[in-house]
Amino acid sequence: MTLYMDVHHLGEPVSMADVAKAHQADLEAQEPHGVHYLRYWVDEEAGKIFCLVDAPDPEAANRVHKEAHGLVADEIHPVVEGE
Repeated sequence: MTLYMDVHHLGEPVSMADVAKAHQADLEAQEPHGVHYLRYWVDEEAGKIFCLVDAPDPEAANRVHKEAHGLVADEIHPVVEGE
């Protein structure tokens, strides 16, 4: 498994409450795909969402988003956690 940071550019403001609901939907859909969404960050005014996910590949991570709520990531970057 690999850690990825995905980025969503919504182009309009988004509320933390709406992102929390989408994250919950991800958690409910992730297991069959071998994916684990770990954390997320939100820039509400800019409409940007950043998700940290442990997944076998970027496509599996996006499949969960698509199945859970339809908002697939615009970018997905492999990342390594620092200390």
